[in-house]
Amino acid sequence: MNVLFEEDGAFKTGSILTDNDSSLQVETATGKRVKLKASNVLLRFTAPAPGELLAQADTEASGMEIEFLWEMCGEDEFAFTEFAADYFGHTPSAIEATAILVKLFAAPIHFHRKGKGRFRKAPPEILQAALAGAEKKRLQAEQVERMKAELLDGKLPAEFVPMLQALLYKPDRNRLETKALESASEESGQSIPRLLLKAGGIKSSHDLHLGRFLFEYFPEGTNFPALEIPPLPDDLPLAPAEAFSIDDATTTEIDDAFSLATRADGGWTIGIHIAAPGLGIRPGSPLDAVARKRLSTVYMPGNKITMLPDEIVAAYTLGAGQARPALSLYVEVNPDYSIAGMRSCIERVHVSANLRHHDLEPVFNDDTLLTGLPDQPYMRELKVLWEFATVLEGGRGKPSANQNQLDFNYYVDWAQATQDGPGFITIEQRRRGSPLDKLVAELMILANSSWGKLLHEAGIPAIYRIQAGGRVRMSTASGPHEGLGVDSYAWSSSPLRRYVDLANQWQLIAHLQGEPAPFAPGSAELAMAMNDFDATYSAYNDFQRGMERYWCLRWLRQSGLKETSARVLRENIMRLEEVPFVFKLHSLPAGVNPHDRVQFAIERADLVDIELRGKYLATLPPLTTAEDETGGEEEETPLA
Repeated sequence: MNVLFEEDGAFKTGSILTDNDSSLQVETATGKRVKLKASNVLLRFTAPAPGELLAQADTEASGMEIEFLWEMCGEDEFAFTEFAADYFGHTPSAIEATAILVKLFAAPIHFHRKGKGRFRKAPPEILQAALAGAEKKRLQAEQVERMKAELLDGKLPAEFVPMLQALLYKPDRNRLETKALESASEESGQSIPRLLLKAGGIKSSHDLHLGRFLFEYFPEGTNFPALEIPPLPDDLPLAPAEAFSIDDATTTEIDDAFSLATRADGGWTIGIHIAAPGLGIRPGSPLDAVARKRLSTVYMPGNKITMLPDEIVAAYTLGAGQARPALSLYVEVNPDYSIAGMRSCIERVHVSANLRHHDLEPVFNDDTLLTGLPDQPYMRELKVLWEFATVLEGGRGKPSANQNQLDFNYYVDWAQATQDGPGFITIEQRRRGSPLDKLVAELMILANSSWGKLLHEAGIPAIYRIQAGGRVRMSTASGPHEGLGVDSYAWSSSPLRRYVDLANQWQLIAHLQGEPAPFAPGSAELAMAMNDFDATYSAYNDFQRGMERYWCLRWLRQSGLKETSARVLRENIMRLEEVPFVFKLHSLPAGVNPHDRVQFAIERADLVDIELRGKYLATLPPLTTAEDETGGEEEETPLA
């Protein structure tokens, strides 16, 4: 005797070895022996052979129409053998009964299972709803397959256009578009970004990385809402001396400028002038809301996203030929460069020139300071400020910058296109710690530390930068900055670019005007602004570093180099010598030490994953001392 039974959702057959009424020992067609409860047996039969039943039943069932079976079925629950007798009009054979079982079992929409071998037809209204759902799923599956096929063919499905960013950066796995994209990615072996680049959904690898940042931090876009620009204050006194600024060529938000006047009794009056947008942007205003949301200007090679609207920047930037509101710190300096006194005021400052690094550094540098400065405008003023900065640096006992640190300036010409899309990148090296760097850095340290101390002594809260034990943090309570060698340091010199500086400027303005400060002691609002700024500023800086890495690879691909050199930092961690790209060189052999220089072949410079792969070729001789451009670790810097 043979039996038909169900196991793990599948029908199986076997021959009975022993039958103990309540249980059976059965040998299946594959030779496996199993123990069954008698209640689990669906059908006992003698013919055909166990291994032939299911195949012959499938053949018999293929000619049955499920809709006809449903129509002829009664409303009550039934056993498959009973229904087989009605369908065939006689006692069914094992093959006929099994064919009915297989057909009913495979149609759960039409027939609901009520137990082993027992069914009940679905009510008409439930059947119609289920059929509609099944049809919907079928159409959706067809849509997913169509979109997948288009992607594999390098075409962008029309459904993707309005949701490209969400598909890339925050996919909803319940959506058909996401299912098609993930299925195409799995089948092709390509990542989702590469698929969309190939299909034209993303214009370039640059747009991929920028888009991810904008999706997270600027989901509503980078345009400013319509805002009323407050008029400039017209009742401020005009500063007695003309001022000038010193900035990079790309700087448009000019926050700081300097002036120099000779004192009648010897020495100088040095003015440090900081743009004062805090006079026009008031706490709680719509403009404040915009600045509070952005918290900082975002920098990246070839572009930036400003904290404030262009109209506000234009109104308050210390541009040449304009008299603009400023918060000024005047330092009375003796002939020996010691400080005789300081005072702060709010005024208008006329800016006579916006000096740029690339114009000044060829004529104002370590060599020309020794051999003699050229007869050009501002050389005398720059020399006095530099000599004063040197004394300030010595008084702090800390250098303004690591003299061995290289800075890299990135310039993107968007009018030129390369194989990787719009943008021709130029990366220039610039050694940190030049006379201009020291001049600006020391005067900024002096302003930020002096105003931090002023607010602290007045009992007015501010946001401070504190460094203790090598850890830099922000605090609403004053504390020493060990890295800079000052007792108090409050960022106040970049109010057009950083919300912290704008908030500190409001506190300073209120103090100088004898008015209550916008943020009272223990202000939760000030603490929240500080915490939000700290997190956002860190994210913006991470993005900037990531885009600098991207443009380093663009530079490498643009140059067409097949091999280049790098310096070993540690183990197999390398840094390119010409641009600051850090990567792993897995083929580095044993015996190569930190600081060694190596030549390697470029195997792959990947702009999607921002990854560089190479093969070690040779260890290079060390550079001479004059040639060695090794940079140090990143440090806290007062610049910009």
